[in-house]
Amino acid sequence: CTHMLKIAMIGQKGIPARFGGVETHVHDLSSRLAKLGHNVTAYSRKWYTKKDTAFINDVLAKSLPSIRTKHLDTISHTFLATIDAINEEYDVIHYHGVGPALLSWIPRLFAPEITVITTFHSIDRKHAKWGTFAKMVLTVGEWMTGKFAHKTISVSRTIQQYMRDVYDVKTVYIPNGVPNYSKSTKLSALQTWNLQPNKYIIAVSRLIKHKGIHYLILAFKDLKLKNPELLKDMKLVIVGDGYYTDEYVSSLKELAKDFSDSIIFTGFQSGDTLKQLFSHAHMMIHPSDQEGLPITVLEGMSFSLPVLVSDIPEHRELITDKRFLFKRSNIENLKEQIKQVLSLDTDKKIIAGERNKKLVHDDYNWDTIVHNTEQVYETGKILEIKKHQKQSIYLQSLRRLKSLRKM
Repeated sequence: CTHMLKIAMIGQKGIPARFGGVETHVHDLSSRLAKLGHNVTAYSRKWYTKKDTAFINDVLAKSLPSIRTKHLDTISHTFLATIDAINEEYDVIHYHGVGPALLSWIPRLFAPEITVITTFHSIDRKHAKWGTFAKMVLTVGEWMTGKFAHKTISVSRTIQQYMRDVYDVKTVYIPNGVPNYSKSTKLSALQTWNLQPNKYIIAVSRLIKHKGIHYLILAFKDLKLKNPELLKDMKLVIVGDGYYTDEYVSSLKELAKDFSDSIIFTGFQSGDTLKQLFSHAHMMIHPSDQEGLPITVLEGMSFSLPVLVSDIPEHRELITDKRFLFKRSNIENLKEQIKQVLSLDTDKKIIAGERNKKLVHDDYNWDTIVHNTEQVYETGKILEIKKHQKQSIYLQSLRRLKSLRKM
């Protein structure tokens, strides 16, 4: 980047990231941009970050209130953050998600000197938690994500193609990234839940219906009953918590209640605890029906785990080996694929895990992601300068025409 920018991140719940893929993405991106010398503010919701202001990895986490309900939390906070960012005269306002992008027209109209960037993280309207009206609003958000920003970023090739096909908008592909993790040798976290290394399958996800954890529980239970010799003392560890989905979380625990010794709910975990859980897992499963580009899958891959995923397009960008794909929403096929992966020779599982790690290191590298994001900011700025130059030339021409008429 040729010069340092004043950047506002809007749409995430906040930093430091405690849960949520968008939050993790913004935390990591902001921290790296700040290290390069940019002045970065990540707007946070008071209930999420707690403190009014705090510096996290040289990023200013600025907390503002929100109306904390399922439908108003994001939009109310985004509105307040947008007004504050305009008043603070940022060079760049970067909206994350199609919901927050609903308000991207405000800086375009009232602060045309600010470069507006949007990132399309996920086709949210397809998520089961939203009703008809919310899905209509999110559809409008998709359109605004591509129409009002100077530049729009897509985190997956699938979303990039979707924007081209549905809205005739050309976006820039910049994927999510993960650090190049090294495995932990510590076992203290495993002891908390009576787990043994290499004797559990891990699933890391928010407990929301479209993430498909209920498919996994049903498949695991059936395999335990019908193939006890294959699973032996293997456990299923579900890491994560709900988000306005208490009823769904209760239903999952009800499904698993007769298998409480072998199906473990750890709740939300992060930091060293999560690192230990990833490091000692036998394999990872992500049964989601709908994704943008799942950071948790990238994390599992970065820990050299064999990862079994549903065959949605976003997963197939990451996992191309058919042995590690199952038919979306299909419990019978999920069972077959779990059996098939567990039956693989140890060497083959190790090779699959190492291949995953290499892919993440090569194609989802944070250095490249940050560089490309800087380029988007710069390109957006250049476009805005050119636009003002054109307007200036147009106004000068009008003035000259008026002068000629007076003569």
